[in-house]
Amino acid sequence: MGKRQSSPAKHQQQQQSVEKKQGESIAPILLAAEPANKKWKNWWLRTITTFMMIGTFFTILASGHIWVILMVIMIQTIVYNEVVQIADGPAKERNVKWFKTMSWYYLVTTTYFLYGESIIYYFEQIVLVDAFLLPFATHHRFISFILYTIGFVFFVMNLRKGLYKRQFAQYGWTHMALLLIVFQSHFIVNNILEGLIWVVLPTSLVICNDIFAYVCGFFWGRTQLIQLSPKKTVEGFVGAWICTLVFGFLWASLLMRWDYMICPVKDLSTSAWSGISCDLKNPVFIVVPWNLPETWSLAIRYVFKQNVTQVWIAPVQLHAIVMACFASLIAPFGGFFASGVKRAFDVKDFGNSIPGHGGMTDRMDCQFFMGLFSFMYYQSFIKTYNLSVGSILGTVINGLPLKDQLELLERFLTYFVNQGILDASVMENCSTGALTEAAKAVFEQ
Repeated sequence: MGKRQSSPAKHQQQQQSVEKKQGESIAPILLAAEPANKKWKNWWLRTITTFMMIGTFFTILASGHIWVILMVIMIQTIVYNEVVQIADGPAKERNVKWFKTMSWYYLVTTTYFLYGESIIYYFEQIVLVDAFLLPFATHHRFISFILYTIGFVFFVMNLRKGLYKRQFAQYGWTHMALLLIVFQSHFIVNNILEGLIWVVLPTSLVICNDIFAYVCGFFWGRTQLIQLSPKKTVEGFVGAWICTLVFGFLWASLLMRWDYMICPVKDLSTSAWSGISCDLKNPVFIVVPWNLPETWSLAIRYVFKQNVTQVWIAPVQLHAIVMACFASLIAPFGGFFASGVKRAFDVKDFGNSIPGHGGMTDRMDCQFFMGLFSFMYYQSFIKTYNLSVGSILGTVINGLPLKDQLELLERFLTYFVNQGILDASVMENCSTGALTEAAKAVFEQ
């Protein structure tokens, strides 16, 4: 009797297994082999939306640093929402309460911590002299830890019997989203503050690679590259790499000519029309002679009949080639990772906010990875470490007691008076008689 009842279920399982294998064995239709009408319709839709996105990007770029930072925060929030929405469905089905609320709470808390770190680091000279902001800057990490702890306790208090596995899975999913989206967005903002070129160049390289991978795959793609993303082809991958190398070298050559692009941020209210200039430029933007290897010189002499032994080139142009290689060969794996997530949750796209492209996550999956690489590469091989007003001020305020700070101020004023920069009356106005009652009480202790 038991066998008769179980045989239909067993047969059904076998049939589903066969259908699954048959579905997996069907080769995907590559872009170049799609019907012409469908292919060209999608081509024009993607082209129009791509130019609209590029135009919007450059408009925001010209509007100023603060608008670029707000753009990154907005994109980060949209992507985070799309990723959380994927896991929100199973949470609703299993009646997991407060999942969405906790996800947004952790987003706000993490954003406060990360962007607060950036503001304190890059604008110490402003934050540390403001009476209101100083306590927040001094205790920023402890405040952030308390905020995270509140969320942690709230999560533990809401654990319910029978839902432990699902709740911990949602908790892990939220933290994965924070790590892969919010943390990497924070590094992109740091790149903005170091100079817009360190955002514009890597972002443009990924866009260029994505466009030419689509174009080359559209016309010549015949060999599937990876199973996770069936539309990707070897021909598109290689063709995009070559095109991105050329684009990266030429684009860096153009961007390095604009101070608005290469100057670190001093004032967030500046824009492309503010007339920014750098007193001390990073040597990476200075054109210097490079001696060519003898083999290269012989090849040039043989092909072009010219005797060329050296070329004038800026180091940033060579760094752009390295970045182009990463954008072409490694950054696409961010897209493959996102494709794996979609396969795991059985969704075609993360959203439909961008016609022809899917959701914001479908367009930004490689950008976050590229932004993190750009930050690490810049900090390791390009950044020049010089003393700044903010770093010295931070050392003085956090490392010296009040009495020593006032002594330092007095010595600075004495130096400026002796150099004829300040009038001698400033010493009288800034003597111990100018101390507040609270400061006098400190000295009397």
